[in-house]
Amino acid sequence: MSEALDAALRLVRAQATLVRRFDARLGGLHGVSLADFTLLLRLGQAPGGRMRRVDLAEALGLTASGATRGLAPLERIGLVTREPDARDARVAYAALTGTGRRRLAEMLATAEETAADVFAGPAWPAADVAGLAGLLTRLGGTGLSGS
Repeated sequence: MSEALDAALRLVRAQATLVRRFDARLGGLHGVSLADFTLLLRLGQAPGGRMRRVDLAEALGLTASGATRGLAPLERIGLVTREPDARDARVAYAALTGTGRRRLAEMLATAEETAADVFAGPAWPAADVAGLAGLLTRLGGTGLSGS
């Protein structure tokens, strides 16, 4: 097996491990998945806590229907609402509700703690974490802030 394939497979395995860890913590404490959290976080970072659904999909690397499927349960539990565009009935926005903003702050604290646990101790000096972030960016893995 080539080193490139080995590295790619290790990255896939590490990603799956991280998703499970975040899903367990976020699900256990807040009843949401990592995918739900990233969607809410992206909305929380948007001006006014809202985005056009198509822009949200693009920002998260989803199809429009994938974003709609992701938003539906969050709308049902009152974290997100659908807002029509006053000028164009074809355009819909996804917006955080007040409850969504409050819950997102709690989820963000849990996610920060989880990430700190993942990269804790002498095995992960800050320079290594920053180096890993740089390498992942070279692969196209941007953070939610876009960098």
